[in-house]
Amino acid sequence: MIKPTWDKYFMKMAEVVRLRADCLRRQVGAVLVKDFRIIATGYNGTPYGIKNCSDGGCQRCLLRHQGKLESGEKEESCICLHAEQNAIIQAAYLGVSTKGATLYSTTNPCSTCAKMLINAGVVRIVCRMEHHDKEGINLLKKAKIKAELT
Repeated sequence: MIKPTWDKYFMKMAEVVRLRADCLRRQVGAVLVKDFRIIATGYNGTPYGIKNCSDGGCQRCLLRHQGKLESGEKEESCICLHAEQNAIIQAAYLGVSTKGATLYSTTNPCSTCAKMLINAGVVRIVCRMEHHDKEGINLLKKAKIKAELT
């Protein structure tokens, strides 16, 4: 049996976390790792206690899914959190520092998530390039954070 590399192992974990996402448009999973240990996970969806997207919790997502909104239109009205945001929030909620952590994500971070990851002290990102917002990768590079695309 051949063991996967750490990067492949944690990316597989992000793929499993992604299965919990309830977004009507895209499912994303994220895993924050420090010292080869998972410190937090996150997937995209509505905030705790709010109906899921598939149950009508986010009107913007519903309208987008129905083809009544174009990509990028009325993004500010979306109530959902991104997987990276949820991972950072979970770590904070549990009182776990993200300083020096690596984030594994099934999608590259958008510019908003990139700013949060920078300020959360995350030092490395391993992700797939799927998100339309490529500025996130540029911000990470400007902040001298290693962004590796798989």
